[in-house]
Amino acid sequence: MEEIPHVGPQDVIRGLIERFDEFRARLTETVNGADGVPVSGVRVRPPLPKPSNIDCMAVNYMEDGTRSEPAPINAFQKSPFAVIGSGDTMVLPDVPATIFEGEAELAVVIGKRACNVAAADAMDHVFGYTNFIDGSARGLHAGNAFHAMKSRDTFAPTGPYLVTADEIADPQQLQIRLWNNGDLQQDFNTDDMAHNIARCIEYISAIHTLEPGDIVATGTNHGGLNPFQDGDSIELECEGLGRLSITIKDELKRTWEPETRMDRQKKGLEGSTPQLTGKYAG
Repeated sequence: MEEIPHVGPQDVIRGLIERFDEFRARLTETVNGADGVPVSGVRVRPPLPKPSNIDCMAVNYMEDGTRSEPAPINAFQKSPFAVIGSGDTMVLPDVPATIFEGEAELAVVIGKRACNVAAADAMDHVFGYTNFIDGSARGLHAGNAFHAMKSRDTFAPTGPYLVTADEIADPQQLQIRLWNNGDLQQDFNTDDMAHNIARCIEYISAIHTLEPGDIVATGTNHGGLNPFQDGDSIELECEGLGRLSITIKDELKRTWEPETRMDRQKKGLEGSTPQLTGKYAG
């Protein structure tokens, strides 16, 4: 693909997305004519290493009927430096967060420039989909709370693959599952979204332009959120998108009870799981 200028880490994939119709036959021919190697024998890097925009929807699920009405549509941005890939490590920073969590999400990958796009036309601007974990350092009371909580390095694991839109029959009917050390913690369907994908694109593109290769993360069902702690092995699988696997590193070795938000609600407890040990506990 010498025809695609390659200056930065995002250039090749962005150029491929923009000119996919031109390159698709050549890619298929190359794949069919190659012996290939097992995926287990290579390191799969993030499919979108440095998007211009990572827009994340906030409170965008009906939480399995526990919300009486949708929350007002809202979004925030993550830094491109937050991106890591499958097999990489999310590093928990030395900050006084009440808890660290990661939200299992379906991410939409933009295929063509979108500015003030109507919902009726929004899906024409979708190139494909990938798994996405929205890392969070909860309870940081900064002037811009979303930025302080969400936009830290390594807090946007994505991948392992970018699946083109034609491979997904209905993105509003996908099961999303997240495991922590093999225990299923989040298990919900995209049919529970409060504001569907088309509306999300409409909303964001009315605020700023989206470019090919940009990410729109569509939110999560919060009930299964659970503490991310040092040494944890996290796996996320949105139906049809492969499985994203990461590990967690915390040099401070802070600990929390391994319970979900739903576990606490069932006990009649409010707030996030209290930190048990380590710096900032108590």
